Amino acid sequence: MKVAILGGGPSGAFAAERLASAGVRTVVFDEKLAWEKPCGGGLTWKAYSQYPFLQQNDTPKKIVTETNLSAPKSQPVTLALDRPLLIYSRFDLNNLLLDRAQHAGAQIEKDRVLNIERTGSGWNLRTKTGTVDADYCILATGARNPLRDFGTELTASDTMSALGYYVPGDRQKIDIQFLPGLEGYIWVFPRCGHLSVGICGKGETAAALRVRLERYMAEQGISRDGATFYSHLLPCLDTPAWKRNRVAGDGWLAVGDAAGLVDPITGEGLYYAMRSADLATQAILADTSEDIGLAYRKALRRDFVHDLEFGSRLANRVFHGTFLWGAVTSRMVQFTRLSPKFRDVMQDLFAGTQPYVGLKKRLFRNLNGSLIEIVCNLGFGRLVPGRDPA
Repeated sequence: MKVAILGGGPSGAFAAERLASAGVRTVVFDEKLAWEKPCGGGLTWKAYSQYPFLQQNDTPKKIVTETNLSAPKSQPVTLALDRPLLIYSRFDLNNLLLDRAQHAGAQIEKDRVLNIERTGSGWNLRTKTGTVDADYCILATGARNPLRDFGTELTASDTMSALGYYVPGDRQKIDIQFLPGLEGYIWVFPRCGHLSVGICGKGETAAALRVRLERYMAEQGISRDGATFYSHLLPCLDTPAWKRNRVAGDGWLAVGDAAGLVDPITGEGLYYAMRSADLATQAILADTSEDIGLAYRKALRRDFVHDLEFGSRLANRVFHGTFLWGAVTSRMVQFTRLSPKFRDVMQDLFAGTQPYVGLKKRLFRNLNGSLIEIVCNLGFGRLVPGRDPA
């Protein structure tokens, strides 16, 4: 079998390593190969504990053990992370993954695929430099997938904008700032040699988000002198889109952003990029009679898609809801400062180990009766399938 992987980002490179290591002829096509993004590079404990090589390597990275959380009308709080975040330059992380794929035996082609055409049981790929045949295709083309008949079908309501600046400087902590009326947040991530200062948001234009970000930078005394501006589109699927999400078809699978697999609350996509690549290669390599696409869709649903779909139902309440006469984001910051049990919840959310589906049950177990009633009255009960609101 010969598998063509369209896209050499984290999901494509990781899929290539997995397949090549199993002895499958694998070729990766990407016009850019490693490149930078404003928001990429942060890895949770969930990611590097499952794939230890992400931590155990010589590639430069920041090990971050504290994050500052801020929200309107709330005193900021510093959360000490029991399980650190690893923050790479996205360029460095992408190079690491591509090198591993190449060392495993994958063929890396700096070329752009212009069109793919089904030919019997295989594919003919037309690139900028010629044509290539393959038995199977994996789409890892990112959110701006040019092959409209394959991968997730994004509408305007299924995306968010992410933009930011690479600013000279050095910090040890992450800063997260929630803003009034924004389904998203501002971040300051320390990277090796610079800071990534950015914003992600849904329902606002990139221009409006940039105004918010630059106002924040001015208020915080973060100069844009010598900074480089970047912008990117992220999938952020609305709840109905998860049911119809197109992640597989006859002879192809989509992974990472090309499959819309991004956390709809945090915008985090690296773990899901790599995990979907892993599940896709498992489906291809499995010696079973089950259809590869069906097996892949089932694996995604069991592993994390059900939780991301649930998160899409929760996102509006997190960013636009009110709780105890204040914004939910402001109460989150206040409770993190005042409640050890709530800090434990936030620890697990940052580590990636707290599913959205289990969040209500955990709040019931940990919070006192009056607060449970208030949470239920806010509508958390309606979010859990099969349960009536309290």
